[in-house]
Amino acid sequence: MNRSLSLRSKKTHQGNESGGGTTRRFGFASMRASTQPELSKKLYRLIKSENHVISAHTSAGREQISIAAQLSEWGLSTNDDAISDISDKIGVMLSELGELEITYAHNLEDFRSVLKSIRNVEASVQPSRDKRAKITDEIQRLKYKEPQSPKLVQLEQELVRAEAENLVAEAQLSNVTRQKLKEAYAAHFAAVVERSQKQEILAKHSRRLLALLDDTPVVPGDARPAYDLERDARQILADAEEDLRNWTLELEEVPTNASLDAGAMPSMANISIASSVNGNGEQASLQGSDAVEPKHEVVV
Repeated sequence: MNRSLSLRSKKTHQGNESGGGTTRRFGFASMRASTQPELSKKLYRLIKSENHVISAHTSAGREQISIAAQLSEWGLSTNDDAISDISDKIGVMLSELGELEITYAHNLEDFRSVLKSIRNVEASVQPSRDKRAKITDEIQRLKYKEPQSPKLVQLEQELVRAEAENLVAEAQLSNVTRQKLKEAYAAHFAAVVERSQKQEILAKHSRRLLALLDDTPVVPGDARPAYDLERDARQILADAEEDLRNWTLELEEVPTNASLDAGAMPSMANISIASSVNGNGEQASLQGSDAVEPKHEVVV
């Protein structure tokens, strides 16, 4: 593959650090993106872009079906039995290719839905990070201005609890991200393989149809032999239909060790993350069931 080993060019990286880049036009989409937690903004934009890709594939599939009908109608208007029959049968194949594209778009929507689960967890983790950072900043401010303030002890205890909560949230994020990233793109590439293999089936049988069309040149006044291959053309369509019906997806499974409970923690494990002493002098522990629940935001 004649491509760079990474899409992250040095120039782009430097541009991001310096705050440069292309100017974005303001709109409702950009406004919704600006309201997203900082942690989930990049994935929000990716999911939004995938929606445009899905729409493009759906539109392409519908256009292909329309073109297939136009080809069939044109063939009929030629008053040539061979061209009329072959163009009609090829139109059927093209229509199937269009339907295949629409099915592929639906499969991409399933893949996109899995990515949303990562985004939702990212959004739910952001508050715990913000809380920890806010308490840390307040402690530093008091140490500078009022080093003897009795509030420092209380804030330090709150910081310990906030760090423990964040520890669980970060573990959830790591677990869900790894599991769902593999799940999402395994489904994505399975859909790519399905589409390509079915396209190959339709394309090969379509080429068989073309072989039935006699393109031997004739001189003025000569009549072409009568076309009598309708049955052969119908058989090719039947063969294509049977091959599609018998098609099965044969792929090597993407290995996974992910087995998470409802709290995005390893299932069947006794998870107990001990935090420091709480306000009553008792030791607090955070179980997987106390973890931050992902927010199920409805964002297109």
